[in-house]
Parts: sequence; structure tokens; C-alpha cells
Amino acid sequence: MKTHDVFNTVPPLWDYDAFGGDDALRDALEREGGGGFRDAVAAFGRRTGSAALIEHGRLANEHPPVVRIFDRGGRRINAVEFHPSYHALMKTSLEAGLAGGPWTDARPGALVARVAKNHLMAQVEAGHGCPVTMTFAAVPALRHSPDLAAAFEPKITAAAYDGRNVPHTEKAALTVGMAMTEKQGGSDVRANTTRATADGEGFRLSGHKWFCSAPMCDLFLTLAYDDAGLSCFLVPRWQPDGTPNPMNVQRLKDKVGNRSNASSEIEYHGAWAQRVGEPGRGVRTIIDMVAHTRLDCINGSAALIRHGVAQAVHHAQHRSAFKKRLIEHPLMQNVLADLALESEAALALAMRMARAYEDGRADEEAAALARIGTAIGKYWVCKRTPAAVYEAMECHGGNGYVEEHPMARLYREAPLNSIWEGSGNVICLDVLRAMAREPATLPALTAELNAARGIDRRYDTWVDTTLGALDDVQTLELRARRVVERLALALQASILLRGEKSVVGEAFVAARLGAGHLNFGTLGPDIDREALIARADPHRASAAA
Repeated sequence: MKTHDVFNTVPPLWDYDAFGGDDALRDALEREGGGGFRDAVAAFGRRTGSAALIEHGRLANEHPPVVRIFDRGGRRINAVEFHPSYHALMKTSLEAGLAGGPWTDARPGALVARVAKNHLMAQVEAGHGCPVTMTFAAVPALRHSPDLAAAFEPKITAAAYDGRNVPHTEKAALTVGMAMTEKQGGSDVRANTTRATADGEGFRLSGHKWFCSAPMCDLFLTLAYDDAGLSCFLVPRWQPDGTPNPMNVQRLKDKVGNRSNASSEIEYHGAWAQRVGEPGRGVRTIIDMVAHTRLDCINGSAALIRHGVAQAVHHAQHRSAFKKRLIEHPLMQNVLADLALESEAALALAMRMARAYEDGRADEEAAALARIGTAIGKYWVCKRTPAAVYEAMECHGGNGYVEEHPMARLYREAPLNSIWEGSGNVICLDVLRAMAREPATLPALTAELNAARGIDRRYDTWVDTTLGALDDVQTLELRARRVVERLALALQASILLRGEKSVVGEAFVAARLGAGHLNFGTLGPDIDREALIARADPHRASAAA
């Protein structure tokens, strides 16, 4: 017997143009020098909005990896098995140059375009981005040892994917993981106890790692103590003689989110390794990798916010309540516009830092800005993501609070980047350390903020107050979170005020620097809510066509 008709429900958000429907991304790509790659990014955006790729993202999370420590004969194999959809995602990302593109393409804007593509792919599925990011970020660390870079970089940067568990000598493309922290130290890596003992031209490692990211990778960067101090080492999954390297997986982590990605605990039982960089300067060597992974933390968090906003706008366009579509209700418009504003600011900071990294290869001031700006952005954008994603979930009502809906996966993923590669306090202290020990960082940041002076009086006052607060060094550590928050808001405002769309910069200053509160949905009546929502409308491209 039929009990009711099904109506007023929302279709899935798929088969849409993820780049064409994102004004903020298109504008940022041009603004930060990636316009020469527009066609390639646009094509990738159409692919990442496809139902087929989105379905791979769902399946990769519903079928998480499984560790096979032993084969059926009892031999240790340390294998991790993945659903085919995970491999499809890895293949898509690596063939699109998300690991190697900026290192093999010398054209200006290559890194900015890579970040734009990664922004699109992270909206499809964030977990597989961990090994993609580490493979991308390993290159500058390996370059501390030119011989190792020459040996491995061509395969690390190859636009290809090979997920087989075979020696790296049999592959044309390699992925790189990382194993730094130990259970007794966490972020305090100098508390590590893993030891490295010389063995011919290499070393043998003994110890444990509490977090080994992506244990199915071909190579790993890790930290261990040798006679010179804490050094960086490159550990292959297979030894030179073709036998498995004894870096034994103990278990996979059962994480809140990031389900498609394998994070593990491992033990080194005399694992063969090669030292990277100067002896005893392991932190200095691996920090180049960490810096680039932090850039992806900002961008990945911005992508989660963007996906949440796209889902919320899509829902509000299709769902009706109280005789009107949700998007026609002024209060819902306020929430959506505020979320769209947060999304634009997060992306703007990520893309600006991408250009600073690229320019920093030849310009010291740009490199200094990348150094401090990435730490500032890592703290603030990642910290804002759980709140923004939750608010986007609330726009769906109960329909968004079920595991069948993509908002559930977004919500579980949202806190990760704030914890990975340095949690909030660690990052805030890093900002203070950079200003105190690296003399070029604060002048570079100040120059970036001063570039927007004279556009809005409220902004000028905010910058004056924020920079003035740095003078009280006695209480600076105690106030570090508030100081970094204010610097982040100033940096975002500076970028948006100088952008193409004055409505965005003006709205940001009014809502974030002048309102005195940061709760979503509290924009003032003078802000053009419809314009902000239109810029975030995922269907904008198809409507224009």
C-alpha cells in the first residue's frame, strides 16, 4: 500500500563544474599568477565534479584499508590493501601532477595551478591526499642530498601511479610517506628514541614510530639519532637486496575521520636507511617537507569549507520550507553568505601562500612571507574549518546528520588539518619563533599587510593595533593564539581588499574586523548577501551556459 509521495527532497550534488561554479577559485588562480594554466584547471574541475569520481570518494571511505601483516605461510609482509576506488583516486591525482607538477614544470604559476587542482580534488576525497601531499613535499627535503634527489626525484615527480607492493627499482613512479613522531614525544621530536647505526654506505634503524603516515608508500622520511644527533633518513620499503625492509606495521590507526587513508604504528627492526642532509640536522632537513605539507593543510581545510558551502547552497536551492525555498529566507541567506565569505578568505590565503612559495625560490622576501604566512594560515584556516563545516551541516537539518550524506564525512574530516603537522599551540609558538629568530619574517609580513593600507580605515586601525600588540613580549606567549588570529584576519583582509571584487573585501572587513563576533549568520544589513552566495553557487557555470 502506498503511504506517501516523495517530494521536496534534494538530489545529489554531482555532475557539475567544480571550477566553473567557483568564482573565488577562478579569481584567485588569475590573481596569483596561475592564469596560464586556466584551461587545464578548468578541465580538472569538470572531472572532479563528475558523479563517477565523487562515487570513488564515497567508496574509498566506506571500504577503508586493511593491513595484512603476515601471509598465509606466516611470513611477515607488512602489506596494506585498499579498495579499487582508492587506487582510482590516487591515479587521478598523481597523473594530474598533484605531486610532481610544480617540480617538473618550470612555467610561472605551476605551483599555484597545482594548489588550485588540489583544492578541487580535496573536495572529492581528502584522505588519499595524505600520500599525495607527502610525495609532493618530499622533494625539497631530498634536495638536501643531491645524490639521493638525483636517484629518486624522477620517479617521485612522475605523472603516474603504481600501487603495487614491489621494490622501487621495478616501478616508474613512487610515493613517499613520513614517520616522525613517537608515542612519548609527539610534536616534541627531540624526545624521540629511535637510533641509527652505521652499516656500510647506509644505516640500520631501531625504534618505533607512533604515527607513520601512509605505510604503503615506497619511501619514507624519518628521524632518528645517530652519532651526530637527530638526523633525517630515507627508508625504502624494500632493501637493496630485494627483500622487505624490516619496518614492521603493528596496526592501523582507527581514526575519527580520514578513513580512506592508512595511518599506522611501526617498529624499525634494523631497517635499512640512507641519511638525508647534514648529520645531526634532521629537523632542519625535514622542515622543508613539513612547510609544504602545511601549505596543503591550509588548502585542504579551505577545500573542506568550500565543499560544505557548495553542499549547503545546493541544498538551500532545492529544499522548501514555510512556502519558500530555503535560499529565499533572509536568515538562511545570511548564513550562506557568511559561509561563502569564510570560504573565499580561506582559499585566498592558501593561494597567496602558494605564490609566495613559488616566488620564494628566487626572492628572499617572498620566501620569508611564505615561512610565516603559512604558519599563520595553518593555525587559523584549519581552526575555523570545523565550525564552518558544522554550520554547513546544520543548513541541511537532520538530512545532513546521517552517514549517507557527504556532510558526515566532511564533519569527521574537518578537525584533522588543525592537528596534523602541528596542533594549534605548536603552530602559534612557531609563529612567535619565526618572528624572534628569523629576522626577515616580520618585515615581509608587515609589507604584505601595508600593501592594503589606505583602502579601508577599519583595516588600517586593525593592522596598527595588531602589530602594536607584538611589542609586549612579556605576555606574548600567553596571548599567542589571539595574536596569530588577528594576524591571520589581517592577512586575509589584505588579500581580499586588493582583489578584483570589492564586495568581498568590504564584506570581510565589516564582518571579521569590525563586527566584534565571529558566529556565522550575523552579517550586517549593508552586506550584499546575494552577491556572495552567487559567487559560491556550484551551479553558476551551468546557469551561465
